[in-house]
Amino acid sequence: MAKDALTGKRTHFGNRRSHALNSSRRSWKPNLQKVRILVDGKPKRVWLSARTLKSGKFKRV
Repeated sequence: MAKDALTGKRTHFGNRRSHALNSSRRSWKPNLQKVRILVDGKPKRVWLSARTLKSGKFKRV
């Protein structure tokens, strides 16, 4: 589910590093919002990131 419908942004993974350089896994999740947009001329409910919403690359219903 955690995927932007237009840009394909999804959760990224990496290491959490302490001052002693101990490492443990962590994740960065995109700020996803469920919105209605026009897809092939028909309204559809999809997940979009907040950055995609601000860009205006789509027609909102």
